Amino acid sequence: MGKRLTENLSSLYIEAANSLRPKKARRKIVAYVESYDDISFWRALLADYEDNTRYFEVMLPSQDSLAKGKKTVLMNHLGKQLGENMIACVDSDYDYLLQGRTQTSRYMIESPYVLQTYAYAIENYHCYAEGLHEVCVTATLNDHRLIDFPAFMKLYSQIAYPLFIWSVWFYRRHILSEFSLLDFCSYVKLDQVSTRHPERSLENMAKKVERKLRELERKHSNALHEIESLKAELLNLDVTPDNTYMFIQGHHILDNVVMRLLIPVCTVLRREREQQIHDLALHNIQLQNELTNYQRSQVAVEVVIHKNLYYKNSPLYKKIQRDVERFLKIIK
Repeated sequence: MGKRLTENLSSLYIEAANSLRPKKARRKIVAYVESYDDISFWRALLADYEDNTRYFEVMLPSQDSLAKGKKTVLMNHLGKQLGENMIACVDSDYDYLLQGRTQTSRYMIESPYVLQTYAYAIENYHCYAEGLHEVCVTATLNDHRLIDFPAFMKLYSQIAYPLFIWSVWFYRRHILSEFSLLDFCSYVKLDQVSTRHPERSLENMAKKVERKLRELERKHSNALHEIESLKAELLNLDVTPDNTYMFIQGHHILDNVVMRLLIPVCTVLRREREQQIHDLALHNIQLQNELTNYQRSQVAVEVVIHKNLYYKNSPLYKKIQRDVERFLKIIK
């Protein structure tokens, strides 16, 4: 009796194990990314295209070393292997704006097996202005709108735009010794932001940008017609005065613009909530308990912003989606 029971259990186990296996094996498509920080972004994007015929596995480019970065993804041995079962997912940096003027830019634009961000980097998507209020709410549990973030980032972009065009012009002409990306970023960073008068930080930035613009226009007056042509060309690439922040170096936008805006906003929102608790508490024990519960419920804004998914509504994100759909049509 015991032997028969054991055999029955063994048979049931094998049957159950077999039922866990897919009836038809799905195609695995490996997606190589530049760094650890990129994995969750591309995982979230590609997961929307998984079905019972295919799935994606997002990983770093090297299985035998810690080598990372765009060159490792695109230009090493992987470059020759990209195809229906292996794709590369990379930050655009300025390569999208170069429009094929370098080998890397040309490869990224022409290959259907390379997905690029179009925005400078993934950090720009996390800083997508339409989601910044929700970032503050999640971090502070306070829904008070202190600043119109989309309006702020639009004005920031409009101020930075003329100097950004010059930055791209210098980059295309390989004259980085005179005006590098680092130089450009030094002019379009924010000083301390006041939540009562956030426009003042933009006014200070505008003065620095204006001075540099006058200097460049004076030294390179013969290039002004090229600058105007470049504006028209970039407009066709969906680069406008209103969304410039999406094409400026991602870490700069995150660290020197958006976080300098969000940290003081979140500080004020937390103080508001704590003051409300002080005002409503009936006695000291309730006050301490409520303050403790509130403090435990908070999340650092530096953590929350990396989970900001509102960029999925952005026009640039939809460009990536169209590239994924184009790739999937090729492999059918």
